[in-house]
Amino acid sequence: TESSLWRSTDYGTTYEKLNDKVGLKTILSYLYVCPTNKRKIMLLTDPEVESSLLISSDEGATYQKYRLNFYIHSLLFHPKQEDWILAYSQDQKLFSSVEFGRRWLLLHEGVAPNRFYWSMMGSGREPDLVHLEAKTVDGHAQYITCKMQNCSEATLSKPFPGYIDHNSLIVQDDYVFVQLTSGGRPHYYVSYRRNAFAQMKLPKYSLPKDMHVISTDENQVFAAVQEWNQNDTYNLYISDTRGVYFTLALENVKSSQGLEGNVMIDLYEVAGIKGMFLANKKIDNQVKTFITYNKGRDWSLLQAPDTDLRGNPVHCLLPYCSLHLHLKVSENPYTSGNIASRDTAPSIIVASGNIGTELSDDDISMFVSSDAGNTWRQIFEEEHSVLYLDQGGVLVAMKHTSLPIRHLWLSFDEGRSWSKYSFTSLPLFVDGVLGEPGEETLIMTVFGHFSHRSEWQLVKVDYKSIFDRRCAEEDYRPWQLHSQGEACIMGAKRIYKKRKSEKKCMQGKYAGAMTSEPCVCTEADFDCDYGYERHSNGQCLPAFWYNPSSLSKDCSLGQSYLNSTGYRKVVSNNCTDGVRERYTAKPQQCPGKAPQGLRIITSDGKLTAEQGHNVTFLVQLEEGDLQRSLIQVDFGDGIAVSYANLSSTEDGIKHVYQNVGIFRVTALVENSLGSDNAVLYLHVTCPLEHVHLSLPFVTTKNKEVNATAVLWPSQVGTLTFVWWFGNNTEPLITLEGSITFTFSVEGMNTITVQVSAGNTILQDTKTIAVYEQFQSLRLSFSPNLDDYNPDIPEWRRDISRVVKKALVEATGIASKHILVAVLPGLPTAAELFILPYQDTTGENKRTAADLEQISETLIQKLNQNLVHFELKPGVRILVHAAHLTAAPLVDLTPSHSGSAMLMLLSVVFVGLAVFVIYKFKRKIPGLNIYAQMQNEKDQEMVSPVSQRESIPNVPQSELMSPEQLVDEKLEVQPIGK
Repeated sequence: TESSLWRSTDYGTTYEKLNDKVGLKTILSYLYVCPTNKRKIMLLTDPEVESSLLISSDEGATYQKYRLNFYIHSLLFHPKQEDWILAYSQDQKLFSSVEFGRRWLLLHEGVAPNRFYWSMMGSGREPDLVHLEAKTVDGHAQYITCKMQNCSEATLSKPFPGYIDHNSLIVQDDYVFVQLTSGGRPHYYVSYRRNAFAQMKLPKYSLPKDMHVISTDENQVFAAVQEWNQNDTYNLYISDTRGVYFTLALENVKSSQGLEGNVMIDLYEVAGIKGMFLANKKIDNQVKTFITYNKGRDWSLLQAPDTDLRGNPVHCLLPYCSLHLHLKVSENPYTSGNIASRDTAPSIIVASGNIGTELSDDDISMFVSSDAGNTWRQIFEEEHSVLYLDQGGVLVAMKHTSLPIRHLWLSFDEGRSWSKYSFTSLPLFVDGVLGEPGEETLIMTVFGHFSHRSEWQLVKVDYKSIFDRRCAEEDYRPWQLHSQGEACIMGAKRIYKKRKSEKKCMQGKYAGAMTSEPCVCTEADFDCDYGYERHSNGQCLPAFWYNPSSLSKDCSLGQSYLNSTGYRKVVSNNCTDGVRERYTAKPQQCPGKAPQGLRIITSDGKLTAEQGHNVTFLVQLEEGDLQRSLIQVDFGDGIAVSYANLSSTEDGIKHVYQNVGIFRVTALVENSLGSDNAVLYLHVTCPLEHVHLSLPFVTTKNKEVNATAVLWPSQVGTLTFVWWFGNNTEPLITLEGSITFTFSVEGMNTITVQVSAGNTILQDTKTIAVYEQFQSLRLSFSPNLDDYNPDIPEWRRDISRVVKKALVEATGIASKHILVAVLPGLPTAAELFILPYQDTTGENKRTAADLEQISETLIQKLNQNLVHFELKPGVRILVHAAHLTAAPLVDLTPSHSGSAMLMLLSVVFVGLAVFVIYKFKRKIPGLNIYAQMQNEKDQEMVSPVSQRESIPNVPQSELMSPEQLVDEKLEVQPIGK
């Protein structure tokens, strides 16, 4: 509900309250200090009350308030430009400022949390470039870069082609990492110095499921990889300079889940000494601590102290017993973790742990090493927090406890001896310790509370009075970094200067390493190269999955490649001469080979392409030299090309297909030593825009009916048709766009077809009335209706509804007996179906005589011009009767051909001798004509019935002749023809 802001200018001796400087009612949520100019401070207000920034340029003495129109979630200061800041909002927008937050510019929307970075190239070029992971409109993630003041679609660039996995972008030093999952497995890509991305190569069967970048300093990537068979451990891998080829450094390093679900790996990089790491490795369900001085090339157990805290001898023999350390670093900046080291005190390591066969959470003691991990001393029997003051010249220890304390411990001789001091008269519950900025100060502030109800207490502890002078040159002695006596570490001898333990003087600024002298190279300076494994005799030999000659496959005759010796020097190792020449990879001429392993693929890896669009083919060889071979590509559509060398096809071979279909693309490559060929089957499609289901309005029960899916455009490539009938839960799947079926249940039935073309699926649904008997009547309209007929399905449906309503009003016949369908084309005509509706009990079913009576009533009203409707004010439309037909009570005709669509069924009047059959035929536009109907997006289509259907027991003389049928034809005229 309220905030207090306090400021001290005398290292915490006195404080001034500044609430009136920021606003008495202002609630503060965060305080940031500019990393490159400590005078500049930024305060954020609580966004639930107001969204504002408070900016100070005088170390927090005065403030200016600036309103924000967004809620800041986090800030990222530029590593060199003090006024440049990136701000991430709570709604995933990224803003930039070049005026230390006084004005903001929206950079990009849909940015992934914590996936935005300043450009940190070693050369320092393009300092205003921002790297970020952003969401596309369709929800994919993409890696983009843009200038901090201009990130429009036109100016941004996309360094990685295609999409990446969500929350996978990492930009660190000279490296950029992304992840892309395909086939259920993650693949990792790296860009070194902003060059093209390359897939990271781990040993062939490591099959990673998770990866974390540990460090990228000294032009090398150190990564932790969880492999397919690991659950609570990770393997450590180390790369070449480009970050592409990785070799194993240590297996089965223990891992655990953090509070927020983040993975924590038990690996600790010792500050101040490059290449030195501590790791907890799991061996047969026991966790043991190992140390390396050469970035993972060699690991060894820690030698336990010779004596305990009381001077009693400790019996602990390697490798059966050793010292084990907890390697968790505190996420809270005000409390120390289990282990601590400092750049300015390179030899001193303080950690909690235990002595024994494995790492344990019981009997935890504190240990210190003052010679970079070679020897250790026990300093406390319980856990303590340890702070470094005066470049490690003073170590301060405070007990880890939930109880209040009054004392702390001091050591001036790198932890060899400790003195007890009281820092408060009343016992204090300690919440944290804050060292003053700058390693050379001798002041720290302890904050805590006397009781759970009291306010926080700040206790300033100043050690300056302990020292009476600053250290001089004679107060120091040389100290050589070594590993169990071996002085050459990472190819160099390094000698540091340390304050003599008996001297009690203030060090001030740290002088760093005194000298560094290169060593002669030995086998110990070389690790196994990618694809090689170290055997028990110390030799690096090829792994079973690796073919050492594979590197020569990627080069061209006349060029050279580096032929590995099986060894590579540890990156940043500074050794010279010795065995360096013998172990270093040698350049070799690329051999000439017959072409082998030819592949032809599309540039996007897909086997589909769109009609009329460029398709790019890539030709690849496993062995041989494309540049000195003849390449022939036949695209399968009558066009082929030849190339005398690869230079013409560096960007791929482009081709445009004018037709849809499946094309057999063949490639042939040959040189003087032999030839090889490859085949690709490419599916060329065009987008499916519309599907229309064509079928009769009414059909007879148990009579075969044909349904056709008519497509626009008619030729789109390979298709799959999925059909649903009525309430069936299982569909019928076909490769044909036309099917025949029967209905055994009377009433209204639905048919749905889905057409799948590539990534597109379109659907149409139609309803068909099914009855054993029905009658139909052709309707015509007064000619003025044609003037208003746009000939589109929606209009026809509405007119059908209006005509049905007019018929019901004029005749009084129940609407359930009437179905009206206005037909496509001009002149406007319609079909009136008289249906034998029955109720749900099956009773009261209409007979043929009932249908005849209804028909006579309808015809009578139509002939009396009593059926009409108002199309619009002043436009009256009359409805007329044309022809009456009837459906048979018993279907006597054989099955129709599969392609025929029965629109109006043959009519049979039941009698002893005579069957008079009235038939009419409709002329149908073919599919090619249908393609012209661009305004007709849902055209109802009608297919012809055969002119003569052979009907048993009916004399041919009694069938209507083709001449008699002329008047019965309906001309369907497509628009635009």
